[in-house]
Amino acid sequence: MDHAIVLFDGDCNFCDSSVQFIINHDPAGYYQFASLQSDIGQKLRRQHDIPEDVDSLVLIKDGKAYVKSEGALMISNHLTGLWKLAYYLKPLPRFLGDTAYDLIAKNRYKVFGKLDSCMLPPPHIRKRFLDKQ
Repeated sequence: MDHAIVLFDGDCNFCDSSVQFIINHDPAGYYQFASLQSDIGQKLRRQHDIPEDVDSLVLIKDGKAYVKSEGALMISNHLTGLWKLAYYLKPLPRFLGDTAYDLIAKNRYKVFGKLDSCMLPPPHIRKRFLDKQ
């Protein structure tokens, strides 16, 4: 099975919750994860020319990086349940989705706080974290 990689801000409560949400709605294990702050996250950032100002969530799929609302909508396509339907919002003008995304990303620390420590996932989930192996 092929995989896609989700890079996330390892210090952000909202990003951590988003990763947990993806795990819970991706029973097939399509997504793998790495924090942007990790060595592998930095390596992937350089490989895919992801700008430094992109600091919340990135999807790497089929050798291409998707950021902001485009990345989030692409992620939804492989989730179970009604979340899959969010993918069909993709044809909407990108500036609308990116404006909402930027508003949340800009205020995520104020609203959701920062993590003092990360959760330790069980082994069957841990293997999906590229920087925890």
